[in-house]
Amino acid sequence: MDAFPSDVLVTIRQHLEEEKTRVAGRIAELQAQDPFSDPDRTNDNAASDTEASEESSHDRFTALLEELTGQLAATEAALGRIAGGTYGFCTNCSDMIDTDRLSILPTATLCLTCEQKKKK
Repeated sequence: MDAFPSDVLVTIRQHLEEEKTRVAGRIAELQAQDPFSDPDRTNDNAASDTEASEESSHDRFTALLEELTGQLAATEAALGRIAGGTYGFCTNCSDMIDTDRLSILPTATLCLTCEQKKKK
């Protein structure tokens, strides 16, 4: 397995670090805004329509948090692959992933051929 071009890795690592910071910040913001995060909420005798609104908001927050947590995990995994020297290589066939694909999806773990096979 050849080494991935180091000049490309520098740019990708920087982008991934920035993305990690952005996503982690967004997760913290969402957690603070979640109506269910208020400890006084359980003592509140709010009307049922307020309760329904809070529950709906909580469901949206939960869905967003799951999506962002997945993005954060993929970003951290990509940074781990960079540190470990395996970034940019398909986890299935070990071929180098096209740099154009990585510029669009820097957390990609599969080359385009293996990704297409997976979808079939």
